[in-house]
Amino acid sequence: MKYEQIKEITRKLRNNATPEEVKLWRYLRKRQLEGRKFLRQHAIIYESIGNEHFFYVPDFFCYKENLAIELDGKIHLYKKAEDKRRDEILNQLGIKVLRLKNEELKDIDEVLVKIKNEFKA
Repeated sequence: MKYEQIKEITRKLRNNATPEEVKLWRYLRKRQLEGRKFLRQHAIIYESIGNEHFFYVPDFFCYKENLAIELDGKIHLYKKAEDKRRDEILNQLGIKVLRLKNEELKDIDEVLVKIKNEFKA
């Protein structure tokens, strides 16, 4: 996929966030979580051939921590193999993936602690 197409996809994803993404974003935006900058629906290109790019778009990404956060709704019950392969590719790039179930957001304080525990220091 060409870079301009990727930008359009990420723009659409940001404009159509799930309620769970909106909720967590309230706590991650503007460096609120221990000064870490998070991006929302940011494309991570894992391979390029000419001007064709292959990419993944995690729900949230922190460059400083090389941490991708994925909020998993019920659809992910049927995408386990695909999610596993995606996580493996991101791990090969040095990116840690933290998967959270949407239901976990009921206790936002616990979720924020889980995220902080993934920080290097």
